[in-house]
This record gives sequence, C-alpha cells and structure tokens, in this order.
Amino acid sequence: MIEPRLEYVFEIRAQIAADLHIGRGPEEKLAFTPVTGGTVAGPRLNGEVLSGGGDWAVERFGTAQLEAHYLLRADDGAVIDILNRGYFRASPAVWERMERGENVPEDEPELYFRTAPVFQTDAPQHRWLAENQFVGLARDEDGAVCVRVFLLT
Repeated sequence: MIEPRLEYVFEIRAQIAADLHIGRGPEEKLAFTPVTGGTVAGPRLNGEVLSGGGDWAVERFGTAQLEAHYLLRADDGAVIDILNRGYFRASPAVWERMERGENVPEDEPELYFRTAPVFQTDAPQHRWLAENQFVGLARDEDGAVCVRVFLLT
C-alpha cells in the first residue's frame, strides 16, 4: 500500500467581511461570510482572490461544516473557480483567543480547521489544478482566512 505524500503548492489569504447570521434551529446555525479579496502566493501559483462569493457554514454541536465558493485570478490573467469544503472546530478557550484577534496557529491542538479545495479552469497552464486532489490547512490570521494548499500525490 502506498503512503500519500503532500506537496505544498500555494497559500490563499482571503479577506472576509463580517459573518451574516441566517438562522436554522436550536441544534444548528447557518451563517454566510462574504469574501472581499485577498492574495494567492506560492511555488506553483500566484495571483489574487477576487471579491465576491463566500463561505456558508452550518454549525452543529460545536463543529462547523464549511463550503466556500469564490474565484482566483492568476498573475497571468487566468480565472480559477474554487469550491473549498471543510470543517472548523475550536475549544472555547481557543475560540475566545480568536475572538480577541489573536492569531492561532494551524498546529494548535484544540483547533481543527481543514479543507479539501476543488478547482475548475480551462486555462491550459493551470489544468493541473482541475486534475488533482488537494487538501488545505487553514487558520485565521490578521483578519484573513489563510489556507495552505497541498497537492495530494
């Protein structure tokens, strides 16, 4: 059996606006977080996060199921669609630190913020994004949601 390997390819730093509470019921809540811009930087892709789109989060029993959908523009002008699904969970103490604006690192044991981005583009130079599986390690940092993206090989 082969062991999976991860290759770091880039980091997305998405700027976001305040959450919009939508509702649901006593055991879950639905919220939307607009994406307002940002950057993409790394060894395999550089560019910007376009304003528009956002992240829908359904929280149940302390764990949020995330579905972020937005666009990236590579430095060469190609537009790339991203659908990034994942999970967020933090202990009350870590959540309090984050609410105060403290940057909590990805490896904090009481923080679980992981994603699985899927990309679409017809730009030949970026087809590798639409033809492979990726995983992301995420964190909030300086008012942005930062996702380090790794190619699963």
